[in-house]
Amino acid sequence: MIISKTHLLLIVLAPLLGSIIAGLFGRQVGRKGAQYATILGVAVSCALSVNVLYQLVAGGASPFNQNVYTFFEVGNYAAHVGFMVDRLTAMMMVVVTFVSLLVHVYSIGYMADDPGYQRFFSYISLFTFSMLMLVMSNNFLQLFFGWEAVGLVSYLLIGFWFKRPSAVFANMKAFLVNRVGDFGFLLGIAGVLLWFGTLDYATVFANAPLLQGQEVQIFAGHSWQIATIICICLFIGAMGKSAQVPLHVWLPDSMEGPTPISALIHAATMVTAGIFMVARMSPLFELSETALNFVLFIGATTAFFMGLIGIVQNDIKRVVAYSTLSQLGYMTVALGVSAYSGAVYHLMTHAFFKALLFLAAGSVIIGMHHEQDMRKMGGLRKYMPVTYWTSVIGTLALVGTPFFSGFYSKDTIIEAAAHNAHHSHHWIATYAYWAVLGGVIVTSFYSFRLLFMTFHGKERFRDAHAGHGHGHDAAHGDHAHGDDHGHHGTHEPHESPWVVTVPLVLLAIPSVLIGFFTAGPMLFGTDWKGHHLEAFVPGQQVTFFTGAIDFADPARDTIAQVGAEFWHGPVEYAMHGMTMPAFWLTVAGFLLAAALYLWKPELAASARRIFRPVVRVLEEKFGFDHLWIKGFAGGGVILGRISRWIDTNLIDGVVVNGSARLVDLGAALLRRTQSGYLYHYAFAMIIGLIALLAVIIRFWR
Repeated sequence: MIISKTHLLLIVLAPLLGSIIAGLFGRQVGRKGAQYATILGVAVSCALSVNVLYQLVAGGASPFNQNVYTFFEVGNYAAHVGFMVDRLTAMMMVVVTFVSLLVHVYSIGYMADDPGYQRFFSYISLFTFSMLMLVMSNNFLQLFFGWEAVGLVSYLLIGFWFKRPSAVFANMKAFLVNRVGDFGFLLGIAGVLLWFGTLDYATVFANAPLLQGQEVQIFAGHSWQIATIICICLFIGAMGKSAQVPLHVWLPDSMEGPTPISALIHAATMVTAGIFMVARMSPLFELSETALNFVLFIGATTAFFMGLIGIVQNDIKRVVAYSTLSQLGYMTVALGVSAYSGAVYHLMTHAFFKALLFLAAGSVIIGMHHEQDMRKMGGLRKYMPVTYWTSVIGTLALVGTPFFSGFYSKDTIIEAAAHNAHHSHHWIATYAYWAVLGGVIVTSFYSFRLLFMTFHGKERFRDAHAGHGHGHDAAHGDHAHGDDHGHHGTHEPHESPWVVTVPLVLLAIPSVLIGFFTAGPMLFGTDWKGHHLEAFVPGQQVTFFTGAIDFADPARDTIAQVGAEFWHGPVEYAMHGMTMPAFWLTVAGFLLAAALYLWKPELAASARRIFRPVVRVLEEKFGFDHLWIKGFAGGGVILGRISRWIDTNLIDGVVVNGSARLVDLGAALLRRTQSGYLYHYAFAMIIGLIALLAVIIRFWR
């Protein structure tokens, strides 16, 4: 069976066509036409992506790698549009299009009364096109095009409500911080072109071993491995796109966009682009242990410390946003310990339950008439049963409850980190293991805190007032889903319409089941019952990602080592997980959250007072916002003011205007000698003659 080029072009172009119809002809087709055009385009793309994945997995199709269009050829250099579609790409295509399709359907209900309805659907469909171009590319130039297109559309989406100053600030912040990362990314691509002479993936990966041991002096007397330089520069791009410390500051503020955008950006698409890129570049990263340690350190720091900030957040969407930061850290840790398949597998499972949690948060916001502060909620489970139970499923998957999808991906990453720490003996490996282990109790605590504050306990919304600035998801100050301008007490919370709840249910199903049935073939080279697909050789067995993720040294395949030691099927793996520290830390986080926010709510206020200095640090987000806004941005403003003062006072004032004034002064003095009186000129001539004679006599001697 052969994958058709036409097939792949249709996958990419269908969402683009829907975006063009909704964006350029929105008035002609109307709201219904815009939503149907974009949903149909993404649905076609999703169905065809599923078919491609089926062909690769069960149909015996070979991976596709061809150029479909040539931009230019100059000497030995050429720029192409092409597709590389293997199982890694096909899995990403299915995840991106499936989540995007559900977000499109969800948006029918969520954005029902928004005046920018057609524009919104055009943007999210264009976002899907950009992400598909990124993951399907077969060369670095097209990768960069998709990379930048995703960043541009995310800028438009985060600032969708452009009349709100906070949204404008958030999208500008996201755009500028990502430019910092993209500068490093561009340097990495330039390094690839310089040392390989091509931007084609297949050629670069085939010649990657030639870089082994090659060095270059960036500064005199300091040699760096070429592979290390390229990989670190590429990963800096991933740090911006996948929001790793310290380039993470844009992501929580992106909550200013509508909730469907939060789900689309934070779940399966933009933030996972960096994870996908590093996994795709595994043949390069495997050449540099220094680069892998750098990736590992950044990921571990993000996983633990960004989770801590989520503990003190009260905005329901921001809690989920910091959860995303933490989980992206887990994926990055997996990349750093060479567990690439574990990283992209967690990317897949995380996409379902994180999209579920974001869309559930949006459902709560609809039901609460645009209130986002969890302190003004409580007791919602009886009013919103579908939203509640799907939120429970998403929470259990997020914290890594055995048998849920998040367990199989997250626990595998923790085991891989433990294996790496045991065999590496490097302090970064040990630090990373304890960071991901500490992140388990943190994740459990803030996840159940959100669940208890929102759906359990006292109904705190009856005395809360609407329209006091807490409803951040109301377009331009208007309510996108109603005309509630009074008290919440006059409006009972209500379950969301079916276009909102159906996507929740459809996301809840894979959040429960997909890990159980796919962990074996995708990670460990077994069927879902645990039987090996081929003769088992640790580090060399055939898995779902074989051929897409390769190791220069099979001994570095930590996932294979974990599978050899612990994997005997999904049931046995889950039972084994119940004996490990991660499970008991999850239970501890649940009990602590229940004690503070369910059984004894007064203890939460007491704990906040006792740990006030720590809470203050977490509320200040470890000072990273101040570092970027007052430090880098503020420093830039100060430098600009100094530059303007120098330009105004020294350059213009002294050099330009000063020289003009000096000439003017000299001319004025010279003018005074031109009096018009003959005796003045005779006197000047006599004085000049005397001076001349004095000089001659002085030098004559």
